Amino acid sequence: MNSRIERDSLGTKRVPSRAYYGVQTQRAVENFPISGLRLPQEMVRAYGLIKKAAAATNAKIGGLAPRKARAIQRACDEVLAGELNDQFVVDAYQAGAGTSFNMNVNEVVANRANELLGGRRGTYTRIHPNDHVNMAQSTNDTFPTALRLACLMKLPGLLESLDTLEQAFARKGREFRTVVKAGRTHLQDAVPVSLGREFSAYALAIKRSRDHIARTAAALGELNLGGTAVGTGMNAHPRYRGQAIALLRRWTGFPLRPAQDMQERTQSLADFAHLSSSLRDYSLECVRICNDLRLMNSGPNTAMAEIELPAVQPGSSIMPGKVNPVMPEMTAMVCFQVIGHDAAVMMACQAGQLELNVMMPVVAYNLLQAMHLLTSASRVLATKCVAGIRVDRARCRLHAERSLALVTALAPRIGYLNAAKIAKLSLASHRPIAELVVEQGLLSAAAARRVLDPLRLAGLGQGR
Repeated sequence: MNSRIERDSLGTKRVPSRAYYGVQTQRAVENFPISGLRLPQEMVRAYGLIKKAAAATNAKIGGLAPRKARAIQRACDEVLAGELNDQFVVDAYQAGAGTSFNMNVNEVVANRANELLGGRRGTYTRIHPNDHVNMAQSTNDTFPTALRLACLMKLPGLLESLDTLEQAFARKGREFRTVVKAGRTHLQDAVPVSLGREFSAYALAIKRSRDHIARTAAALGELNLGGTAVGTGMNAHPRYRGQAIALLRRWTGFPLRPAQDMQERTQSLADFAHLSSSLRDYSLECVRICNDLRLMNSGPNTAMAEIELPAVQPGSSIMPGKVNPVMPEMTAMVCFQVIGHDAAVMMACQAGQLELNVMMPVVAYNLLQAMHLLTSASRVLATKCVAGIRVDRARCRLHAERSLALVTALAPRIGYLNAAKIAKLSLASHRPIAELVVEQGLLSAAAARRVLDPLRLAGLGQGR
């Protein structure tokens, strides 16, 4: 009483009686007990849209009875509403191309549509998963189409979180505009810089990464839906392709269009590789910036301590009072993971053979997971870290005034060798450069103050 028997081309198998999925999904569950991970819900929603558009289009062009099409569309609406989420049970690591996931969707929609028509789960006399729900489709055109839609669904949240991070850095750039500090190259003293300009540069780096992601994502609107198995459109009506994509465009608001070459789109996953690489590139920039925040926050008594990151939790189980830069640490770890996701996507995208790349499920999982992680981490970094950064102005000014690289400003006036001599004397004696250059008779006190003024050297002096 707790199971029912269903049949497919390989024979019979018991399926849980209350399940909306069927025999092919059950085989996949038994065949792939790999990770316990599932493809993200955006893939389920995208497939719900595709099956709904297919049913509506097939009914309009006369391939599917209107009553059956309406039942399929109602079942798809329940999928889109999240009412059947627990029925999508196939592991993320599954049969190549995503056939198991496609059949999971086909069976769930078919069984629910059969119920709506008065039938029972597991009896497909009214609505069949392959003949009706999958009409004019193949996994090979629906899965990449679903992944394109899923990425476009996640894109606004990702871009918004990067906007939030960019604006947080930009606000700090304005707030810290007049703060002068020692510049550092090779982790050694360099000429003074404005802390505000440093933060404004971080904002620009985030913006450029955001724009790069948006540009690469634009290619995702080109769909091979209607190409069926190998891009030739076999078993699909000539009008199916255009009409189904038009429905998806209307329902989603995305700039969707038929692929220029259906076979090329079926063979190649290059668009996903490009998007993944843009996420990787953003991760590299983000790690770099997080490293800077950690360095400038280091201390509080024995290192730079030029900025103070918000204290959000105790930093040690053994050292009382210790506070760690946990938000940049978390963000860096997320970025490392995303770089790993990109490596998996890259390897999968190059693994295509002849008419198809069967590695689509691992691309889907890694790409969508990377987008999710970066969306969350960027927003948290902005709101719980960058927005609350404070600066120690006095310490920044002290470091700027003690930087050995101030002698760079002396070189045009006293010569490179004399400037190098002053730097060595300052390092050995721990005395200010301005004091030594006057003592050596190389500049007057007034000239030394003017030439070595850190504000002027950071581009913040008069006339700027």
